[in-house]
Formats: sequence, C-alpha cells, structure tokens
Amino acid sequence: MGIKDFYLTDKVAFIVGGRRGLGKAMALAFAEAGADVAVSDAIVEGGELEATAKEIRKLGRRSLAIQLDIIKKADVEKAVQKVADGLGGINILVNTALKERTPSTLLDLSEEDWDSMLDVSVKGYFLTAQAVAKQMIAQGRGGSIINMSSRSYVRPRERSGAYATAKAAVVALTGQLAMELGRYNIRANALAPSVVMTEGASFLWGDTERRKDIAAEIPLGRLCEPEELANVALFLASDAASYVSGRTIIIDGGSMWVGAKNPPSQK
Repeated sequence: MGIKDFYLTDKVAFIVGGRRGLGKAMALAFAEAGADVAVSDAIVEGGELEATAKEIRKLGRRSLAIQLDIIKKADVEKAVQKVADGLGGINILVNTALKERTPSTLLDLSEEDWDSMLDVSVKGYFLTAQAVAKQMIAQGRGGSIINMSSRSYVRPRERSGAYATAKAAVVALTGQLAMELGRYNIRANALAPSVVMTEGASFLWGDTERRKDIAAEIPLGRLCEPEELANVALFLASDAASYVSGRTIIIDGGSMWVGAKNPPSQK
C-alpha cells in the first residue's frame, strides 16, 4: 500500500451530473488521477457538458459527454452501455445529479416539487446504481459507487424539507448498496457536505453578508470549495479506500460539533 493506491490509472469513471459544480470538479480530479471519465447531465444546451469533456481530454484522458435524464430507466441503461462500450467498462460511479431546490416549508411545499426532488435524488440514484452495478458485476473487477448526500440529512436547514428528506434516503440507499454488493467487491459510500461554493448552492452563500454569517459558524472559518470535496471522492474511488464501504462522510469544516446555526432564511 502506498501513494499509488490513490491513482486511478486504467480505471473508468462515470460522473452523473458532471456539467458543472461538484460533478465537474470530481471529473477533473479523477482525470488528473489517471481515469478516463464519462460525464452526463440532463442539460446539454449551452455547451457546458461538452466543455467539461474537452477539459478531461486536455488532461490526456478519454471522455464522453452524454445527455441523460436519470429518472428514465431505459435511458439510464442505454447510457451505461454507451460508457461501457466507449471506454471499456465502468469502475467508478459518482451520483451528483441534483434537482434545483425550491425553498419552502413542508407545510407550503407543492406535491410537484416534492416528487421532482425525490425522483432525481432517490429514484435517479437508484436507477444509475442498479445499472452500473450490473455492469460492474459482469466485468468481475469490483468497483466503487459514490452518492452525493448532504449534512442536511442529520441537520436540516430551514425551508429545505424535501431536500433533507431526499438526502437522508440517499444515505439509506448507500448502506443498502454496500450490504448487497460487497460480495462482488463493489463498495458504496456517500458524501455529506454542508455549504459548498457551487452555483447550485449560491442561494445560500451568494450574498456577501450571508456568506460571512455562515463562515463565522464554521471552525475552519470558510466555506468548502468544490475541489476539496472532489479530493474526498477521489479517496473513496481509489484503492486506498479498499476497505471503506457503507459509510457517509460528513464534510463541513467541523461545524457539526459546535452548534452551527442555519443561515438566514431566504424570503
């Protein structure tokens, strides 16, 4: 065991939700570590997804950019087959896809918003994990599945009920995957960050004063950068984490243990 166990040489990663933000950061980190990387997203307009694939290729790795709606089983299965055929299999799956949140109390939340949040973060993660796990089992080389949860699963934020519920379900799903797939040497783990400096979370940190308020409650004194979260994912994807499975890693700068407050509500 040594530093080479952190490399992803000769491995193929499939990043679901790799157009920007956390997914893009992970895709680039994995490519730098030696993996070929396929990225998918429901949105391809604007060219961001293909731009991520081009950045991966500039690092000397192969890449595919695939439009994918992860709540459609047939589409997921076709995408997984395309990655396996195009890049020679799949060793790593990272689920980062996220439905944009509609800030609302549970009392005011619409049924449509509830359904769409759970469709993407629970059903979508299940379908992609199911399809990729079958591919990994057929390959017979094991693998690593990483699901994006959130610290909200243990510390809900105001007006984020559907999101917190979905992320709690992701933790349960991850544990179930770890239990069922361990016999095939497939590991499953989840990441549970607090506020990360991505565009998708900008409604929490975008305002300068709000950002200062949040940072003041974090022992490290700042918000998490996407690359910092990507580095933890890199560890879980690598052979350095060969005996880590069924775990949810909270990444919040230490604020879990000091009674951090919710940021001001967005009116």
